Amino acid sequence: MPPQRTLRFKIRQDGLVEETVEGMVGTSCIQLTQKLEAALGSVESKEFNADAYICSQEQYELIPEQIQTI
Repeated sequence: MPPQRTLRFKIRQDGLVEETVEGMVGTSCIQLTQKLEAALGSVESKEFNADAYICSQEQYELIPEQIQTI
C-alpha cells in the first residue's frame, strides 16, 4: 500500500493561503503542488519541512552511479 499523501490548506483572514504537504519525501512535493500554486497566484515564500531533506529510495540508488572516482 502506498503511503498516504495529504495536502492541507489554511486560508487566513487576510486572504493568504498556507499550504502543507504531508507524506512525501524529498522535493517531489514541488511537482505535486506546482499547478495548484500557479492557479492560486504568486507564491510569497516556501518553507520545507524535515521530510524534504530525506532521500527517497530511488534517489539513494542513483547516488552511487553518479559518483566518479578520480
